[in-house]
Amino acid sequence: MALDLLGAVLRRKRPLDDAIDDDGAIGALSARDRAFARLLVATVLRRLGQIDDLIAACLKAPLAARAALVHDILRLGIAQLLFLRTPAHAAVATSVDLAHGRGFLSHKGLVNAVLRRLSVEGGERIERQDAARLNTPEWLWESWSGAYGEAVARAIAIAHLKEAPLDLTLRSGGRTGGGEGGGSGESDWGEQLEATVLPTGTLRRSGGGAVMALPGYSEGGWWIQDAAAALPARLFGSVAGLDIIDMCAAPGGKTAQLADAGARVTAIDRSTRRLDRLVANLGRLGLPVAAVAADALIWRPERPADAVLLDAPCTATGAIRRHPDVPHLKQPGDVTRLASVQENLLRAAVEMLRPGGMLVYCTCSLEPEEGPQRIAALLRNGAPVERLPLDAAEIGAPPEWVTAEGDLRTLPCHFGEYDGVDGFFGARLVKRAGEN
Repeated sequence: MALDLLGAVLRRKRPLDDAIDDDGAIGALSARDRAFARLLVATVLRRLGQIDDLIAACLKAPLAARAALVHDILRLGIAQLLFLRTPAHAAVATSVDLAHGRGFLSHKGLVNAVLRRLSVEGGERIERQDAARLNTPEWLWESWSGAYGEAVARAIAIAHLKEAPLDLTLRSGGRTGGGEGGGSGESDWGEQLEATVLPTGTLRRSGGGAVMALPGYSEGGWWIQDAAAALPARLFGSVAGLDIIDMCAAPGGKTAQLADAGARVTAIDRSTRRLDRLVANLGRLGLPVAAVAADALIWRPERPADAVLLDAPCTATGAIRRHPDVPHLKQPGDVTRLASVQENLLRAAVEMLRPGGMLVYCTCSLEPEEGPQRIAALLRNGAPVERLPLDAAEIGAPPEWVTAEGDLRTLPCHFGEYDGVDGFFGARLVKRAGEN
């Protein structure tokens, strides 16, 4: 299963989670085996630069294109051998068997030789590698170095090498208004879920286990949401009684925050499939929402909204910890293409907003073109909005998470003492009174 999933990502350019969802055979595996298959593929994707460097060092010539599957078998074997601490005999034997089972009988000796050599030399070779550079595509390294400096770019790349922890947002009936977390409710849930309460109020679990078996899941006590992803909805302040449009709403974490805080939320998404999942998620939580399957560029409300949340489609380079397939699916052209989409969505968001209403724009991208440059362009082009700078204390965030312009900017290397966060950008804008 891991071999098929790896091919789906690297050659058919399918997102890993979509490939898992669409593979009926993987659904027949036990929960533990499904989790291991995903972990194995995710490990290869996180360490692909290092792994391919090791393979190249062991071969006199690159493998032929027709032997691409053998390359993937070696990748899976090395991931087990050197990064998942699978016993050498098991990693080698399963890889050789896989080559045999897929019809590469003439390559069994090569697979055996490479993996046995690396079972001896691999640890020392890894110590000499520059993991941050090898595992980061050059265009991303240049982008992050230019935006944040090389030292921070390296820290970001290192943060991506670790699996992200499980973050949970409590259904609390109104914490969207901001302020530091750590109340008695969080402490009680923290004990039940064996989770740490972060300064921002998010609960963080490092342990494994089936999510649906955790305390509070069936009762709708919480939902999964990275600590950084939970911040943009809190930029609105108090939302009780407000009509809010969530423009690109699925999968619904921010929708749930707003509804939980007492807003009347209209959730818009182009994908009926994703919207159905959002409705199911909010149904489990017992939260009301009006869901509309529509293109937010075209759809307009009957009357202007009090507030609009635009979590825009983006390259998701801030969420590589959770989605290690992103560096292998995205290209520089995607940044340009999505920046244009974001620009159009921002203009639509302004049109949906009443005078005096608030717009929060956010993306889980590290690329400046998808964050601060979009807000700068909106203001430069005369949109009837003004930036409302953020104070870090509003959301219980460290001061370094707020830019000089007053926008939110988290990086994967932030919160290092708590094992990092996703990279997010967020800006808060207010529509000028008297403007339509």
